[in-house]
Amino acid sequence: MSELRWMPYLATLHPEVNQIMLNSIGYNYWVPKDELPAVDLFVTTTDPELEPPVITVNTVLSLLAINYPTNKLACYVSDDGCSPITLYSLVEASKFAKIWVPFCKKYNVQVRAPFRYFTNNSAPSENNNSSIEFKQDWKRVKDEYEQLSGKIKDAVSKSINPSDTIEFDFSVFSTVQRNDHPTIIKVIWENKEVHSNQSVPHLVYISREKRPKHPHHAKAGAMNVLTRVSGLMTNAPYMLNVDCDMFVNNPNVILNAMCMLLGSKNENENAFVQCPQVFYDGLKDDPFGNQMIVLWKYVAQGIAGIQGPFYSGTGCIHRRKVIYGLSPNYMKVGETNGKSMMNDKIADEELVDMFGKEFTKSAANALNGKAECPKMHTETIDAAYQVAGVGYEYGTHWGKKVGWMYGSTTEDVLTGLSIHNKGWKTILYAPNPPAFLGCAPTGGPVSMTQQKRWATGLLEILFSKNCPIFGTIFANLQFRQLLSYFWILSWGLRSVPELCYATLPAYSIITNSHFLPKSQEPAYYIPLAVLLIYSMYTISEFLVTGLSIRAWWNNQRMGRITTMSAWLFGFLGVILKLLGISETVFVVTRKDQSTSSDQGTEDSEAGKFTFDQSAVFIPPTAILLLHLTALATSLLRLQTPTHDGVGLGSLETMCSVLLVVCLWPFLQGLFRSGKYGIPMSIISKSAGLVLLFYTLCKYQDGSLLSVSSLCS
Repeated sequence: MSELRWMPYLATLHPEVNQIMLNSIGYNYWVPKDELPAVDLFVTTTDPELEPPVITVNTVLSLLAINYPTNKLACYVSDDGCSPITLYSLVEASKFAKIWVPFCKKYNVQVRAPFRYFTNNSAPSENNNSSIEFKQDWKRVKDEYEQLSGKIKDAVSKSINPSDTIEFDFSVFSTVQRNDHPTIIKVIWENKEVHSNQSVPHLVYISREKRPKHPHHAKAGAMNVLTRVSGLMTNAPYMLNVDCDMFVNNPNVILNAMCMLLGSKNENENAFVQCPQVFYDGLKDDPFGNQMIVLWKYVAQGIAGIQGPFYSGTGCIHRRKVIYGLSPNYMKVGETNGKSMMNDKIADEELVDMFGKEFTKSAANALNGKAECPKMHTETIDAAYQVAGVGYEYGTHWGKKVGWMYGSTTEDVLTGLSIHNKGWKTILYAPNPPAFLGCAPTGGPVSMTQQKRWATGLLEILFSKNCPIFGTIFANLQFRQLLSYFWILSWGLRSVPELCYATLPAYSIITNSHFLPKSQEPAYYIPLAVLLIYSMYTISEFLVTGLSIRAWWNNQRMGRITTMSAWLFGFLGVILKLLGISETVFVVTRKDQSTSSDQGTEDSEAGKFTFDQSAVFIPPTAILLLHLTALATSLLRLQTPTHDGVGLGSLETMCSVLLVVCLWPFLQGLFRSGKYGIPMSIISKSAGLVLLFYTLCKYQDGSLLSVSSLCS
């Protein structure tokens, strides 16, 4: 099976013969287009301010234009912000899609997000196809996209009212609030052309019901609503989900994924195909250490050889029946015997108890492998409203045994863990060019917000009944896969010991003591050798992946900053949750559409670290001030005289200097203003902590000196 996951998979669509050629393990075989399985496409967005509609629109357009029979696709967009601007943008995008999709397929366009395509192709002459017809089509499509972007921009700036510009019912938005509104489902476009390459797939807008006193379960809840609504409307056996900023960069991604999912052996072994997260227009040398290139290159590929990669929440093609809780070989659905649910004598009570009454027939069809695609008539839409309601999940197993799992702000890792616990294997698919491209967070606050949410969610899994240790003991999680999960779930635990170790050199300098070997001792060179070997090995990983030594240093530096700040607050948040004092909150990461081009023009301020009033910046600022104080104490020889004749060593001073260099962005922030400067409130709180620590060090050192004098 490990060989299967490492082999290249190729698929070629031949419209003229209505067939697809699949290549798996070196064997070619043809599949009629009509026999390809249907795929439902999921896009999730939450806040039109943090996630601009133009980014969501480009992602949707790239999905609609993917290389796959259009009558086999349906795109569902979940809008948890309940924004009329998002709906308006999608309605306008559906009009543009009628010329964008045929254009992409006619000229075999590689990049199918229009903002990216027209940025990288500033003139038709740069394209290999330089015919007069292509130039005319190119200019027409570009003009249409500029008009679309202008309309969305005007709607966002509120210079126009969406209901005044298009004939579409926006009245339902007049009385809604973001966290208190009924379900809104709009079929923006229904594809009724079954065998046309010029048609556009279904496009459906969904804003699930929300009420103040009912839990919504963040993204996991939105994904479960998408699963149920799509199950009633199209019920495709496969589902692709992406975040609103992850556009399709390789139009053959679904075709190639089918090479790994189709076939009797694959049906009983492989649950989903996960594509790496790759980012476009990433800042040079990865100044914020969040592009994860080396992690996907080495760690993810290593884990792929065990039981398969983790589910990372985007860029993933799932089997619907696996999401419904089915185990390999159809033995169990959740805790229910699966074989009894795979025949005509399905126990309705079991299905109702698990999926809910309105969803029973859809779930049974999916579990039985029936490719029945219901029409989007009035009865189907009415049922969809019911399954998207805030109270539908009560009394069912949604979020517990079926669907996306609840209980963590990292619902993706938890859902993937539940799938691995059943014994499924998963596949890492890293094509060239990358399957999807997204935007990496830029700036200090955005990066810290993302890292804090990750640390919080991962620790929630580790400290719960979903801990992978139980999966190995009582379920089918392999032991080495357990170790892989434990590695990622314990990220937040590193914050406490790392913070302690960060204060230790400063303590030694202030108290004129040492905890590392001194220069005259033979063991002096051991920590130096360990540091040298570690640095050389990690540098080699970055160089092999085409990154620079500067990128290596930025990742090392951000590793220290993130652990002492975002991960620490994530750890504290989980502790407060376990004590029943507070609950964790899902915070959305801001998405910004890059404006840089391939010429490498970049905002000169883009790589600078930014700050805000968040308390997450207090620990690193305090550590920096502490070490500056300690080094000043050593330089001015203000330490307490040693009472045992063995004072400070050189390694402690080297550690202190190294930490100051790691915290260089914070040192610069002390002398900058605006968003690039550390707020005075953060500096004052950090200085207070440093003063307290310094006083305690001096007090303890004075007490020890007094005791030593009395003993002598």
